[in-house]
Amino acid sequence: MKYKILGLIMCVCILIVSLCAPLAFADNTGRVHQHLEAEEKTECSHGDESFCTHLPLLVIDTGNREIPGDVIYDENEVVTGYTTAADGEKTIPAKISVVDSETANNHITDEPVYTSDMRIRIRGNTSRTFDKKNYAIRLTTEDGENNPLPLLGMDAHHEWALHGPYLDKTLMRNYMWYNIAGEIMDYAPNVRFCEMVLDGEYMGVYVLTETITKGDDGARLHLEVDAKNQTFSGYLLRLDRPEKVEDNPLAHAQTFTTYAMRTKNALEIIYPGTSNLTSEIANGIRQDFSDFEKALYSYDFDNETYGYTKLIDVDSFVDYFILNEVTCNYDAGWLSTYIYKDVNGLFKMCIWDFNSACDNYQESMITPNHFEMQSDLWYFMLMKDEDFTDRIIERYRELRKKELSEEYLFQYIDDVTDYLGPAIERNFEKWGYSFADDYDLLKPSSRNPHSHAEAVEYMKKFLTVRLAWMDENIEILRQYSAESKIKKFNENAN
Repeated sequence: MKYKILGLIMCVCILIVSLCAPLAFADNTGRVHQHLEAEEKTECSHGDESFCTHLPLLVIDTGNREIPGDVIYDENEVVTGYTTAADGEKTIPAKISVVDSETANNHITDEPVYTSDMRIRIRGNTSRTFDKKNYAIRLTTEDGENNPLPLLGMDAHHEWALHGPYLDKTLMRNYMWYNIAGEIMDYAPNVRFCEMVLDGEYMGVYVLTETITKGDDGARLHLEVDAKNQTFSGYLLRLDRPEKVEDNPLAHAQTFTTYAMRTKNALEIIYPGTSNLTSEIANGIRQDFSDFEKALYSYDFDNETYGYTKLIDVDSFVDYFILNEVTCNYDAGWLSTYIYKDVNGLFKMCIWDFNSACDNYQESMITPNHFEMQSDLWYFMLMKDEDFTDRIIERYRELRKKELSEEYLFQYIDDVTDYLGPAIERNFEKWGYSFADDYDLLKPSSRNPHSHAEAVEYMKKFLTVRLAWMDENIEILRQYSAESKIKKFNENAN
């Protein structure tokens, strides 16, 4: 009898553990999902027309100066450059106030939790042409020194990006996929929804985003540099359009292999920044990264001693591939692509920019029945290794059980929609004209949603079709790692 009782107790314990395991896994990264963790707030009772929001509120004052970084067109409507300030600078000084009560709604007249001087400019590429702008901000002291602050509960830093969803009518692509990536990978930028008022004008829903760089006290990436002794134990590179880095020639990490694959793009050293990037450190980083690429593109690329496996965090590259393939985020791998080497000495990937993901590219529809990233840069070689491809397949099937299941993703979308609530209506009172039939942001015209709800439904349908196709076809990735008979013959001959 006692054995039956013990058996029953063990079954109950196993059941409890199995039920609690998903919840425990969701918390294992310490990721903060604002829409799940923010306290519910009661509606204001002041009864007047004053602005009131349950979201954090950023109030920016430039003194009504024009923010530099807007596009300049020629007579043929071709972008020829970007505006600068009157003094030729790329940024202007401004002030920011952060109103962020945990228990009550936020108003412009409320006492801010943080105020700071700052420098601001318009950021982005295609998004610069939109009416709703994205901004890069650097918090400063009155003397112009960096002023790191823990904005909206994120780790203190002085550099931030303000993403204003405009093309993305769901308002949530970056917020959602950064957070899901943060559950899956070692690091993904932290994000928070907010509403923004600029020089007294309401500008809609924004996503305050960590920029990808090193932070103090373990915040952001674990990177170190000693400019005094000309040493580094971690650095960050970005692959992007060459015109984005042409004014910073010291920062180009030009390697033969990368340029042979993508001659139109350039690698830029993001960290260390120009203030700490001496020619000796830059040359050391160039050589170090070149050594990695030579190993990857060599005959012995999959050799345990001389190949890539001792140089990269394989899990990071696997997860990056899966997240960008699931969402068909095909700027990844050649535009705004971040690769870093942290203090443990291994290269890792960091996700960025899902604004065009899930069939939200302006130029054309993305068909959800193909794979593309196997042709990009480092993946061109990684996918030739059967072990790497097998890890992608196994990891994808594992993630489909939770973070990439329809149940998880659709509940996430619905929960974010519920959290944004009346902020959605306020945002589209400002920018809703972009829903008009003659305002075709996406081609062909049939892809343009005419409401937030329609945009959300379109993304759900895309994910349903995409995931079903990947479930059926994930095995075909093995074709890119077919055994080389020539290599096998040479190895046997030796």
